[in-house]
Amino acid sequence: MTTDNLKTSLLVQPKRPSGMRRAPKVRWGSPGVYLIAIVLITICITPVLYIVIGGFRTNAQITLDPSGFPSPWELGNYGDVLASSEFWTAMVNSTITAVGTTVGAVLLGLMASYVIARYNFGGRGVMYAVFAAGLMFPITVAITPLYLLIRNLGLVNSLAGIILPQIAFALPVTIIILVPFLRAIPNELEEAAAIDGASRLGFFWRMVIPLSLPGVITVGILAFVGSWNGYMLPLFILSDQSLFTLPLGVQNFASQYSVNTARVLAYTSLSMLPALIFFSLFERRIVGGLTGAVKG
Repeated sequence: MTTDNLKTSLLVQPKRPSGMRRAPKVRWGSPGVYLIAIVLITICITPVLYIVIGGFRTNAQITLDPSGFPSPWELGNYGDVLASSEFWTAMVNSTITAVGTTVGAVLLGLMASYVIARYNFGGRGVMYAVFAAGLMFPITVAITPLYLLIRNLGLVNSLAGIILPQIAFALPVTIIILVPFLRAIPNELEEAAAIDGASRLGFFWRMVIPLSLPGVITVGILAFVGSWNGYMLPLFILSDQSLFTLPLGVQNFASQYSVNTARVLAYTSLSMLPALIFFSLFERRIVGGLTGAVKG
């Protein structure tokens, strides 16, 4: 090929469109990291799968082969649990408790976080430190004085006696996450809203809450799941079976049907299913909210 032909062939070669870019190369991490991740996931998910699959077995199958698969699959255990009124009563009580805790923790946490993040006053740092110290104060340490306080308030054996303490114990996490979101809101935005005639309360409802929505969703999910899985406080406060939440319902059901292991596993699976679904659907919201809190 002559020099002229070479130049001609180079000129007629199709050019890559300006809008097209080469796909970035996917860089895989170290195989050891993936191996450790797989091992940890297996350790976490194996007990859950054992409980769920165990509900489809009979007691004879569990006795003969505790780690085997159902053969044949038994659907009657889940059907019996779903047909029982005890399960649905506990489900309703857990829903009321979790929703009440979530709403209270989010509203009170937003208002407290707004004051700490947006107002300059003496003792603001101390107030924030007190809420942060609440993260190191587990409910098991305070259960005895907390029970005495709830008894003096006349809230023993009532859902309100569960909701109010759970709101208090959810506030530290709520405030720690929401304060960075509220601090990140520019002061110029608040000044512009004030010029337009918006009050502080109007700015809070119209601007602060929409802008901090990722953090609000995150703390709401954490409060909901924490309340749904709460066991210690309902155990001390509730004695009426008609007020039992699902964790207490599982314990009560297991004591009644202690010889029917398969049905107990089915009850346990259905009890944890709503929290697993709820957490799985909003997992990205939780990660995004925590990321925004760290950046803030």
